[in-house]
Amino acid sequence: MASLKGRVALVTGSTSGIGLGIARSLAAEGADIMMNGFASQADIDRERAAIENDFGVRAGYSGADLSKPAAVRQMVADTIAALGEVDILVNNAGIQFVAEIVDFPEEKWDAIIAINLSAAFHGIKAAAPGMKTRGWGRIINTASAHGLVGSGQKSAYVAAKHAILGLTKVAGIELANTGVTVNAICPGWVLTPLVEKQLQDRAAKSGKSVEQEKLELVSEKQPMHEFTTPEQIGALAVFLCSDAAKTITGAPISIDGGWVAE
Repeated sequence: MASLKGRVALVTGSTSGIGLGIARSLAAEGADIMMNGFASQADIDRERAAIENDFGVRAGYSGADLSKPAAVRQMVADTIAALGEVDILVNNAGIQFVAEIVDFPEEKWDAIIAINLSAAFHGIKAAAPGMKTRGWGRIINTASAHGLVGSGQKSAYVAAKHAILGLTKVAGIELANTGVTVNAICPGWVLTPLVEKQLQDRAAKSGKSVEQEKLELVSEKQPMHEFTTPEQIGALAVFLCSDAAKTITGAPISIDGGWVAE
């Protein structure tokens, strides 16, 4: 019997990339999935149907705008209405913008803080009471190596990811004796479809091979010259939902090829 059969997982930002990898990994263990994110309706329908068909679970979709607190609360309520409860909350959705602080658009700062940080707070606030009542829950926040170290031109993203680790620690402490754990996954370079497209564009522009571009990009930050895959991050999320991880809480867990070891 799958280890998460009968559980319900709400995974934000799960229509592609890391979030989709996490959603599929949890579904492979038997969890019903509520997806969320932006994509074409055809792509959403395809990925949702694939989860149901590949793993024999229920899969729904919420188009909630995570920049709006009321929409986050409604997404949790809709998940409960459609699938029964929220046992696992994965706060994965995130956006990025790159500029020097002096040139950083204020509206971009506000949007990044809202989606990358505040949405996780509102999601935890809405989902944790039910988890406490049932005596079991897993909250996983997708942070980043940038939750532990900084990089230039990424003020809002780095600030939000540092703050998500603080939120993780506080929630982990507050929920420590309720059967609910709260942890953060901190990836380095991840080979998502978006990054693959960027590598192909870089190769076309430079005349180098895609493999050369991969090596140059990943070695800028990581001692290990290898990308993490969404599937590997999904496997880490499954572990954090397992009984083996029941005393891991409030922890930032790096999966970054040694990025923050230097």
